[in-house]
Amino acid sequence: MPTLEIESLYKGRVGGVDEVGRGPWAGPVVAAVVVFLESPPLSLFSDIEDSKKLSKAKRELIYGELLKWGALHYGIGMASVEEIDRLNISKATFLAMKRAVELLPQTPHTLLIDGKYIPSFEGIQTRPVIGGDGISLSIAAASILAKVTRDQMMEKLALEHPQYGWERNAGYGTAEHQNALKSLGVTPHHRKSFAPVRTLLNPLS
Repeated sequence: MPTLEIESLYKGRVGGVDEVGRGPWAGPVVAAVVVFLESPPLSLFSDIEDSKKLSKAKRELIYGELLKWGALHYGIGMASVEEIDRLNISKATFLAMKRAVELLPQTPHTLLIDGKYIPSFEGIQTRPVIGGDGISLSIAAASILAKVTRDQMMEKLALEHPQYGWERNAGYGTAEHQNALKSLGVTPHHRKSFAPVRTLLNPLS
């Protein structure tokens, strides 16, 4: 269960950063940062978990509670499909993280970032935390904000292109998504640099 134990090791404002959407074939990559100004109430504290372990309804409930709670700073950033194709997914993910951090009302002193490979931030101490969304409360909260935000974006895109099932698969390469790609082709929201999509565009390459 995520706690504030790692955050307590550092002085000043400590933020947790996580991203959602590195693997999908369509849609943006989204990152979020959360800074707890004080420990959240027990009811909220005990609900926060790695977003992948929560049901959609539970994630959305916690998302709403986080945004309503006053002693929390957060930022949510994204990188577009065009930026993913131009930069590559790793650099685009770092760009989304930087955009999220830039939206914070105050610059944090330390950022705990989920994963092994992380971006650098001028004037901010950074620490990689492998499996951070399972052990750090601020990273877990960031994962929820990022996941719900991206899912909502994919649900809106699904209204434009309903055959791909993005409201269910969030752009990942499910059988439903693959079949739609083969029969209907590539949309402007697909990542053309990703091998499955690139192969459809250039079958002889």
